[in-house]
Amino acid sequence: MWIFFVIPMAIAGDVWRAEHSDGSVSFTDSPSSAVAYAIFDVEGPPPKVGRVNLKSFPSLDTFDGLITAAAHRYTVEPSLIKAVVLAESGMNPNAVSRSGAQGLMQLMPPTAADLGVTDPFDPAQCIDGGTRYIAKMLNIFQGDLRLALAGYNAGPNRVKRTMTVPNIPETQTYVKRVLALRRYFKNTRPIIYVPERP
Repeated sequence: MWIFFVIPMAIAGDVWRAEHSDGSVSFTDSPSSAVAYAIFDVEGPPPKVGRVNLKSFPSLDTFDGLITAAAHRYTVEPSLIKAVVLAESGMNPNAVSRSGAQGLMQLMPPTAADLGVTDPFDPAQCIDGGTRYIAKMLNIFQGDLRLALAGYNAGPNRVKRTMTVPNIPETQTYVKRVLALRRYFKNTRPIIYVPERP
């Protein structure tokens, strides 16, 4: 079964699933009336990603050098970073969310300031800062990917209260989406390490 992410995934909300006549499956958070979408169960396991539609994400591999450099610098899996970037911004360095999160890794201004990121729209700064923040979440939650991602999305203090993924549909959907993309970038379409230029 092939799954196509057909729109930028930085927009929060419900996730809808549709099966098409050619056998493909698509997911969206803004369903079209022309396609029969059904609400996707965010409680189940992460969906399997067959491929990511390059027409929807033409910049999919543009930032691999920055991603692998940050991954090496902070000892974070590059497939995880790339999954977060795609889920957060759809690989758009100029993305701004309704809540004011900015750049490829959708850093909130106070978080960016804490991380020393002076320009969140600069891909190098945003990926570096976002990767440091992921590393911090992984450290706080002792390597638990689900909790680290929930902390990245909803804030670590909210996750610490119960040490579970909060019962927030957006966060539950986000965690599943990133884990599915991480598996895809790790196993199906791995990133080739690109060393930093001297």
